[in-house]
Amino acid sequence: MAKILIIDDEEDIRTLLEYNLKKEGFEVLTAENGEQGIEVAKTFVPDLIVLDVMMPGMDGIEVCEAIRSMPKIAHVLICFLTARSEDYSQIAGLEAGADDYVSKPIKPKVLISRLNALLRRTSINKTDEPMNDQLVINRDRYHVVFKGETLHLPKKEFELLALLHSRPYHVFEREIILENVWGDGVVVGDRTIDVHIRKLREKIGENSIKTVKGIGYSYIPE
Repeated sequence: MAKILIIDDEEDIRTLLEYNLKKEGFEVLTAENGEQGIEVAKTFVPDLIVLDVMMPGMDGIEVCEAIRSMPKIAHVLICFLTARSEDYSQIAGLEAGADDYVSKPIKPKVLISRLNALLRRTSINKTDEPMNDQLVINRDRYHVVFKGETLHLPKKEFELLALLHSRPYHVFEREIILENVWGDGVVVGDRTIDVHIRKLREKIGENSIKTVKGIGYSYIPE
């Protein structure tokens, strides 16, 4: 079974997750802060890290960025744990290199299901493919340049493209896209994402955004 590292400053959460994950057959180690977590990750080399966002000292965003900069463990899957009120951290976490997030309070069965889904998708998400990206996005200025030309995108199209572009080849589930682009409390139609994807494909090419049937979408650099 896969190796999982839990990094969280709350002992109760570490104990709860360790117990439930070991019961499912995973090999599990824990760390109580970001600095310790990085050191454990370098020697344990887990398949997946469950990482709390809000920790004293080095927070989860900083830990994620550090891990993504280390060749030995840069490939490791990372799932953030976030409080429901931390909407900003979900997008920030994905931009920092996280693969998914789960909101607190944690339901072990839901978490285990999400982690299993992430582990199954590793064969789909080929992040080591060569990149020759002709799309440049500046989130601060809401500025998009494709093949040297500036694109003027509506706000939701921009946010959707920026999310997909933050992790090339990564498959974003539809519910993750809805939560991060439209927000938790906004009710939208089933075809809303599809319509926005179609409009983006018209502007950056049909092959730039891949549909993974039954899961979601991924950005494919040219």
